[in-house]
Amino acid sequence: MKIDVLTIFPEYFGSIFEFGIIRRAKLAGIVEIRVHDIREYAADKHRMVDDRPFGGGDGMVLKPEPLFAAIEALTGRKGREDRREGVKVVLLTPQGEPFKQASAVRLAAEASHLVLICGRYEGVDERVAEQLVDEEISIGDYVLSGGEPAASVVVDAIVRLLPGALGSETSAENDSFSDGLLDCPQYTRPAEFRGMKVPDVLLNGHHAEIEKWRRQKALEKTKKGPNGPNYGREW
Repeated sequence: MKIDVLTIFPEYFGSIFEFGIIRRAKLAGIVEIRVHDIREYAADKHRMVDDRPFGGGDGMVLKPEPLFAAIEALTGRKGREDRREGVKVVLLTPQGEPFKQASAVRLAAEASHLVLICGRYEGVDERVAEQLVDEEISIGDYVLSGGEPAASVVVDAIVRLLPGALGSETSAENDSFSDGLLDCPQYTRPAEFRGMKVPDVLLNGHHAEIEKWRRQKALEKTKKGPNGPNYGREW
């Protein structure tokens, strides 16, 4: 997969993709990640990428010209109707559809070339969303200073699903949310620490009983919902 990230702060991504699974996937040739400064696609001598909104109001809006130029240069597309197989252009914005595990699975399967536009300020000119963007994504019901943190989240969630990215082919299948459930509790050595013991069922070597216990604990954790102490934990 090829991933292009469009941002006005490319330095944000200076080392964020150089750790763990993403770094290994890059070295193995599973994914290529390129970060682009939107200013490089501005045609004026001052490389302006934003301007005040028509109709008044606070803040600035990202201009359409640099983003159209960037998408056309990176994908060859002249608009959303100019479909290219495997190409997905995504705008990261608070107004987007919630990003979930199912979103990551779908994009990992459908896209061979993913372009992520990091919104900033008051957003991007609506003509960008209307003519260039295949889908808009939000990582949560809160407002960030820009789409850069969201881009790093989306990239991380997708790359780990690419074939060969994880050491175990079943690791992604067993992640939280993959089957609609949160992950079960996990333990490692020592079997007893400060009086706290690992459940006996995990020590008896009976795989059927272990799987039954894990399933039950996953159901219990999921039932607790967002108020549970470990809701959504996945490191």
